[in-house]
Amino acid sequence: MDCLSIETPAKLNLVLNITGRRADGYHLLETAFQFIDWYDYLEFTVTRDAVLQRHADNSDIPPESDLVIRAARQLQAHAGVRRGAIICIDKRIPIGGGLGGGSSDAAACLLALNQLWQLNYSLDQLAEIGLTLGADVPVFIRGRAAWATGLGEQLIPLDLPEACYLVIDPGVQVSTAAVFNAEELTRDNDPLTIRAFLRGAGGNVCEPVARRQYSEVGAVLDWLGQFATARMSGTGGCVFAAFDSLNQAEALKSKIKKAMFY
Repeated sequence: MDCLSIETPAKLNLVLNITGRRADGYHLLETAFQFIDWYDYLEFTVTRDAVLQRHADNSDIPPESDLVIRAARQLQAHAGVRRGAIICIDKRIPIGGGLGGGSSDAAACLLALNQLWQLNYSLDQLAEIGLTLGADVPVFIRGRAAWATGLGEQLIPLDLPEACYLVIDPGVQVSTAAVFNAEELTRDNDPLTIRAFLRGAGGNVCEPVARRQYSEVGAVLDWLGQFATARMSGTGGCVFAAFDSLNQAEALKSKIKKAMFY
């Protein structure tokens, strides 16, 4: 096999809690990851040389900053691979939306090239490499809903009920660094247990900061909150709510274009 196509899912952070901050500046998190049917599409073709080429017509991320290329280079260096790849990316997941599109793409890159380069790395090994790229990458390597602690890399599988989520993109690219570095961000919250989360406890402690920095996020939270419990995913800016049926979500979706968010 010298070519492989993969669809890479987005994620929602159903809750996001911060219980502390390490001396190196990284935050200690508690969150619940849930995958949703919103995808980027990637195609990988092996080359005989060690060159990594990226084709992404609908992404304005420079290749040297793209997590996909960084993931491929990390795997290349770790395994001492002398082969390369042509990577085609069709971006559909909003950049800076808190849906983990970049991390999902990086995880797909590690999984795909592990297979195409015939490295036979385990999921544990790939997750370890992925963690150097971002705290969300390991959960995409594992490929299932999970409760995460630590930096977001300590994962406990979750069996979550199926739900219909309406996800709204406010159209702003939220800076994760700006949210996490904000002085007003509360970093010493009480721990949240899985049992408490499953009973409905928890929220997203980053929402107040994102509201202050991006009025569009606050406007969407307020609008969607009229109809259901609205929450921001990750550090934002996409906002979501769960509904009992697809019909309910679709009915509200039809009203979005008429809503005056900003």
